[in-house]
Amino acid sequence: MKRGELVAGLDLGTTKTCAVIAEAKSDARVPAIRVLGVGLAKGSGVRRGVVRDLEETTRSIVQALRDAERMAGVRVPSLTCGIAGEHVTARSSPGLAAVTGDEIGREDVKRVEDAARAVNLGPDQELLHDIPQEYRVDNQGGISDPLGMTGLRLEVDMYLVSVQSTAIQNLRKSVERAGYRVAEVVLEPLAASLAVLAEEEKELGCALVELGGGSTNLAIFREGKIRFLWSCPFAGGRVTSDIVQGLQVPQADAERLKERLGVAYEPLVDPNETFELPSMPGQGVRVAKRELLAHIIHQRVDEILGLVNRQIESAGYAGRLPAGVILTGGGAHLAGMVELSREVFAMPARAGEPNRGITGLVDSVQAPRYAVPVGLALYAARQRLPGSADGDTVDRIFAPVKRWLQDFF
Repeated sequence: MKRGELVAGLDLGTTKTCAVIAEAKSDARVPAIRVLGVGLAKGSGVRRGVVRDLEETTRSIVQALRDAERMAGVRVPSLTCGIAGEHVTARSSPGLAAVTGDEIGREDVKRVEDAARAVNLGPDQELLHDIPQEYRVDNQGGISDPLGMTGLRLEVDMYLVSVQSTAIQNLRKSVERAGYRVAEVVLEPLAASLAVLAEEEKELGCALVELGGGSTNLAIFREGKIRFLWSCPFAGGRVTSDIVQGLQVPQADAERLKERLGVAYEPLVDPNETFELPSMPGQGVRVAKRELLAHIIHQRVDEILGLVNRQIESAGYAGRLPAGVILTGGGAHLAGMVELSREVFAMPARAGEPNRGITGLVDSVQAPRYAVPVGLALYAARQRLPGSADGDTVDRIFAPVKRWLQDFF
């Protein structure tokens, strides 16, 4: 496959910007990529999924892409970008249409889906994804593709994901100022699920929990479809703030202590282990127990995961997710996070490391923080596959984004 078929995923986080450059590899229905380059840059221009500082965000994009392009030895013109946060909303919307012929045709499917989309999303809201959950023909449900079936009445349940228009506009502006074009904006949990979730997990039922710096995002999958989305502002930044207060250290030192010595599950720490605290002007050498650091982290993370668990319960999925919880994002790197998750959720838990459909520099992206950018590259690869722009496919699905979502979710 010629080198021209390049794809790139960009994850703009609260504390870090991640970029992955890859080559689309597969000509099958399942996308695959060969990772060529990876870039990671610190950034503070995004807060809870929204660009707050254009100049700082642009700087972090430039740095992350520069490093990724240097590693890959290529330059990419466009990026597939992720978006998440409290400004993303989701809702179910029904559609109904009468069948016009002897059997259900493409126009019938288009009309029923248009009817489901014809809702008022609210001011300053833009439709990001429309995902058919199931079709019904004459009240017979559980149908994934009604084409060619006989019936008089066609219905669809559509899952509509919308996002604040200004959030997307400022994201695009940041990317364009960095010298790139936004090829697509994709919901981060959907992208991450491509990189870390097995089809069996999505079918059985699982919760994908992204632990970021500014927000914690939850996506529930069941029967192969995404069923529930939720986001909250309690995340890794709160943990760092607690360390600042508890150990009386500056923000940057608190972040370093969290990354190097932090443990999310207090029982894993030796009570006798100590470490030297960063010295402050006018202070002598200070020593603290690692158990204290772990206690601070454990308490806050336990609270955050508890909020997620309550959302799972309120959504009606308690006891209905046999595949358990999959953790992604920078927060999932903390030692003890899996152990604490198993305790809080009372179900299986694992770290979501990208390992599906990827070759090349696999070692460089096998960490939970790369779930989103790798998933975005996989998403872009699906758009580039031979046949993805086939006329019948376009007529049938009416939009390549929706085709991919129907195939994989």
